[in-house]
Amino acid sequence: MAIRLIVKHPDDVLREPAKEVTKFNSNLHKLLDDMADTMYEADGVGLAAPQVGISKRVIVVDADEEHGLVELVNPELVSKEGEQFGPEGCLSIPGLQGDVRRALRVTVRGQDRNGNPVEYSGSDLFARALQHEIDHLNGVLFIDLAESVYERKAVPEQGGE
Repeated sequence: MAIRLIVKHPDDVLREPAKEVTKFNSNLHKLLDDMADTMYEADGVGLAAPQVGISKRVIVVDADEEHGLVELVNPELVSKEGEQFGPEGCLSIPGLQGDVRRALRVTVRGQDRNGNPVEYSGSDLFARALQHEIDHLNGVLFIDLAESVYERKAVPEQGGE
């Protein structure tokens, strides 16, 4: 396991649609392990593979005690309901945050590190983080969706990565 360099905006990899994962092997396992270590080291609640320079449909999220660390390969948002509006930040866009409107509750399907189907449902920060990370896989950043963008406060706000 290792801490990887987090790619910063405006790096091109952050704007490219990530490629589907077809090989579930030790390279993928190492990527997932490294992404979790990198996310924790940076005090984030989520990280997408493009943020470490890898154009693959892989995310990690740890946004609440109920779910703990969630690893998702080839995730898809399958349902959403309600609405939440609040601040988000991004490890790839240090110093800025923005107010983003997201679904309050979501269900996401994907695969685990071994290719087995998995599904997660959640709300609040967990739902926000899942949506934020899946957006990364499609080349969408929170600054594209934010209704306002401003300098990040010294004390981190809840929300986003």
